[in-house]
Amino acid sequence: MENDENGAFQRKPKVKGKHDKPKPWDDDPNIDRWKIEKFDPSWNEGGMLDVTTFSTLFPRYREKYLQDAWPSVKSALKEYGIACALNLVEGSMTVSTTRKTRDPYIIVKARDLIKLLSRSVPAPQAIKVLNDEMQCDIIKISSLVRSKEKFIKRRQRLIGPNSSSLKALEILTGCYILIQGNTVASMGSFKGLKTVRRIVEDCIENKMHPIFHIKILMVRKELEKDPTLALENWDRFLPKFNKKNVNQPKPKQSKKKKPEYTPIPPPQPPSKVDIQLATGEYFLSDKVKSEKKWKEQQERQAGKTAENKRKREAAFVPPEEPAIQHNKSDDGNKDVAALATSLKKKAKEYGNQKLIENVNPEAYIAESGVPSKKKSKKSKGSKS
Repeated sequence: MENDENGAFQRKPKVKGKHDKPKPWDDDPNIDRWKIEKFDPSWNEGGMLDVTTFSTLFPRYREKYLQDAWPSVKSALKEYGIACALNLVEGSMTVSTTRKTRDPYIIVKARDLIKLLSRSVPAPQAIKVLNDEMQCDIIKISSLVRSKEKFIKRRQRLIGPNSSSLKALEILTGCYILIQGNTVASMGSFKGLKTVRRIVEDCIENKMHPIFHIKILMVRKELEKDPTLALENWDRFLPKFNKKNVNQPKPKQSKKKKPEYTPIPPPQPPSKVDIQLATGEYFLSDKVKSEKKWKEQQERQAGKTAENKRKREAAFVPPEEPAIQHNKSDDGNKDVAALATSLKKKAKEYGNQKLIENVNPEAYIAESGVPSKKKSKKSKGSKS
């Protein structure tokens, strides 16, 4: 604040970004700002001041696997001075710092390790998250869609046929991806994890199919190889996919015809008393009414009992046996025999007809005039 000519205090105007002055190391090409330096225990020789503990539950089907793999997990955490415990009664895993712990961030890595183990990630793969270059992200996908059927369909779309989409995403992003139940566990670099999260959320929310993301990532990977395009905008090279809403035909609703208007109201339905008066039940005594009611109840009960008995006995009724089918071989033999007899008959008729056609009329007349010797002999014998 400063004094003006009249002696009044005047406030200095605020300058936005006053402290955002250029530093000498901002433009240094030798500095890699994404590089994570390995922790040196000499940076924290005194150790941790207080004990930090993280715990997580695991499903029951993971109990046997965790029990077998726990020695390897324990030995991996022991190198960093982290204590771990597996409680099978409560179904929980716990990690905590000790006096030997030097890296203050390693407890967060140990927490990620037990989270990955509870989400069905294999122990050898989950132990890699303890490295400084490896990060992890667990994406909850169950709350992104309400319908159970749509959720299962979109989750399968993310996996792809024979896990082809999942393998392609792992190659292009350089991350390990595991889809289990209602979560997606991924391990890799920060850049890869950010890409995986965007792809998973777009797929489950039905914004973009994973295959389109895979095509874009493939184009980006090819463009990264060209150093001349490093400072240019890549939007003109990337494929653009517009979402198409297919208008499905709506089912035709049958229009109900409105009844014609009539000024006369419909007749009033008869009441219970009117029905009793019409049937004469109104004048019966209470005893007769109760007996009649009891008889009707017994009849209904008897009918229901008979129906239930018929249903029970239906299970013991033998099924109808199929009609006996004649063997095809017998039918074939009969047909062949009939065909053979008919052919023989036709051949005989044809032979007789041919004999009649070949007869010489003169020879036939001459033969008919001369009596045969056999006949003459017979005639002689008969005369004698």
